[in-house]
Amino acid sequence: MTSAAAQVLRLLQERGETLGVAESLTGGLVAAELTAVPGASRSFRGSVTAYATPLKRDVLGVDGALLAERGAVDPDVAQAMAVGVRGVLGADWGVSTTGVAGPEPQDGKPVGTVFVAVSGPGGARKVAELRLNGGRADIRKESVRSLLELLSGELGENARAQDTEQNGGT
Repeated sequence: MTSAAAQVLRLLQERGETLGVAESLTGGLVAAELTAVPGASRSFRGSVTAYATPLKRDVLGVDGALLAERGAVDPDVAQAMAVGVRGVLGADWGVSTTGVAGPEPQDGKPVGTVFVAVSGPGGARKVAELRLNGGRADIRKESVRSLLELLSGELGENARAQDTEQNGGT
């Protein structure tokens, strides 16, 4: 999986941009993948592992009413975490993971329900809902892979949009 992390870091470095990570169910696995790549410090600012729901509110700025109404496993919570970590860590891009790795359902959501989100410059935002199978370790690993893939795609799309704007909209 380090190749996906290396791709993300290469794209960020080419753009001169930085990344912050907010993790819940992955518990630091995204940060571990990124920091396994030599030179990661050129673009990776850091991470917040907000495993407990109150930390999502108090550290990342997720709206308390949203958390109370929908719980932590929600697409809007994932997006708010990604936005929040950008601000907390002063990063150009923020990403997040929140979900249910098991063994029990949480907030009425079945095991394997995961949301990954990206927030970037110029209002770039994306959330993906995952329905994952397997054990706890499998769900966490696939969440990391899916998040890095989503971010890589957004970095590529964002770069193409910027190129189009700079080249007269063609």
